[in-house]
Amino acid sequence: MRLSELSERSGIATATIKYYLREGLLPPGERVSATQAEYDESHLRRLRLVRALLQVGRLPVATAREVLGHVDDDSLGRTIRLGAALWALPHGPEPDEEAPETAAARAEVDALLDRLGWTHAREIGELSPVHRSLVASLATLVRLGYPYESAYLEEHARLMHQVAVQDLDLMETHPTASQQVEMAVASAVLYEPLLMSLHRLAQEEESARRYGY
Repeated sequence: MRLSELSERSGIATATIKYYLREGLLPPGERVSATQAEYDESHLRRLRLVRALLQVGRLPVATAREVLGHVDDDSLGRTIRLGAALWALPHGPEPDEEAPETAAARAEVDALLDRLGWTHAREIGELSPVHRSLVASLATLVRLGYPYESAYLEEHARLMHQVAVQDLDLMETHPTASQQVEMAVASAVLYEPLLMSLHRLAQEEESARRYGY
């Protein structure tokens, strides 16, 4: 398809698509002349992801470019490729190494990973921004005096693993590695807010069932 059709089918103005092309967010089309290029369904798919990153995820263009660079890096194994793309997304705060609660929170997270048998997460450890964010969140709970139970965290982690299994099952319905990583990144941006909303709705429903209105 030509640029005008790509614009019509995606609902994105041609000027915006040209901006995405200049910024390296969208791969160039196949040149058919000095002034024209053709685009295909992969460009439509990528445009949806770009809009998700910029409009829903509110990522800066430079960050979106970094995420997409990992998505397209077929020199990496699928796990590293997926991890690099997801790590490039924004995460929570970093642990405060000056806070006395941080060491205890880190030990608790590592013990949790051991109990779960999550050997990859345990091996990567502090290299992962997700691991560091979890440590920071747990340290904040301790500092503010909100108790937590190890069994509570473990049960929630096991439930999240079931969600992860479903995520990857859905991801694997896409035919290529690039499409699979695109799907995972889109899910991180679009579906995590949905999961949070479902969690809160479930709490409201359970509260009504237990205590009435």
